[in-house]
Amino acid sequence: MKNLVIGFGLFITIIFTSISCTKPQIDKDKEIILKYISDNNLSATEIGTSGLYYVISKPGGSQHPTAYSTVTVNYTGYLINGTVFGKEDTTMLSLPQTIYGWQMGVPLIGEGGSIKLLIPSQYGYGTTKMGDIPKNSVLIFDIDLILFN
Repeated sequence: MKNLVIGFGLFITIIFTSISCTKPQIDKDKEIILKYISDNNLSATEIGTSGLYYVISKPGGSQHPTAYSTVTVNYTGYLINGTVFGKEDTTMLSLPQTIYGWQMGVPLIGEGGSIKLLIPSQYGYGTTKMGDIPKNSVLIFDIDLILFN
């Protein structure tokens, strides 16, 4: 019985040690994004402490959409390795129906603006595989905001 108790205690210790050594996905994503920023010499800004980074190449007009706006955009979406998974020209989207990373990032620019969003997986598709996008993928979008209402 004593060996059973010691064995069970050792098992519990191993389980808790392995759990505590596992990094949360957001920390893994942030490391990936920061490496991408460094490797590509980007001057990116983080939205708060969200792990979502952006680079505004053209700010656009003074009026900005909200997270509830309908926007007309050109965009290219790709994975951290450069694989393009989506590209649209002059497409109309309702921001509330897009991934949360878009709802956070697109309102940072005005009409005529351009932004690069580096989105951690939790603000993209998270643990869900979406078409050719693997689960827990960092997403990168180059977005041109044509207009909004």
